[in-house]
Amino acid sequence: MGEWKNGLCDPCGFVSLPSAGRLATGDCSRNIHLWEPSEGGTWTVDQRPYNAHTSSVEDIQWSPNEPTVFASCSADASIRIWDVRAGPGKGCMLVTEGAHQGDVNVISWNRREPFLVSGGDDGLLKIWDLRQFRDGESVAKFKQHSGPLTSVEWHPTESSVLAAAGADDQLTQWDLAVERDQEQEEEGGQDEGLSSLPPQLLFIHQGQQDIKELHWHPQCPGLLISTAHTGFDVFRTISV
Repeated sequence: MGEWKNGLCDPCGFVSLPSAGRLATGDCSRNIHLWEPSEGGTWTVDQRPYNAHTSSVEDIQWSPNEPTVFASCSADASIRIWDVRAGPGKGCMLVTEGAHQGDVNVISWNRREPFLVSGGDDGLLKIWDLRQFRDGESVAKFKQHSGPLTSVEWHPTESSVLAAAGADDQLTQWDLAVERDQEQEEEGGQDEGLSSLPPQLLFIHQGQQDIKELHWHPQCPGLLISTAHTGFDVFRTISV
């Protein structure tokens, strides 16, 4: 299918829209419906649902590089990759069951690499290689958040950088290209408090309560905006 890229999602996590104007919606009854714009500002919805999930659809994200391809995640703990050219009955092309221990809440496509990141109720961030997706094993996972993940997004230009937010009132920034400095550890040069943190963790942003969503600014490098029950923050770190 070519290069996989990150899609766009509705703040509630139930609606996704590719550039061509086609709309995908997921519901609590496990169904995903496709909508097509019609003349006069109306929509035509396909009554045949994409319904391979067995529980509520939590997030849908289109691949903007492949206008017929989207990914979905569900409270059934699975992540699925779909191609609408095959139709609802045969549209599910790839699936990994048991992606998380519980609900898979959010997903995000990498714009430059064949990777997908997911966040679940278990507080885990998992990185999936689409070339190994059928194996059902993530290529990396991180446990920093102590509550369910509520938002994840890859950086728009830095393919190794992503951000995540959770119900633990933390927003974390990650760089998967960073590796632990073994030489510094052997020499005892690393702070004891930092040694327990994943080396890929660049920054932790706090101060908001009940964070719901985050997004990278598409034009201002490194600028992040996050929305929460207590308002929204706009900030930029020195890390990216």
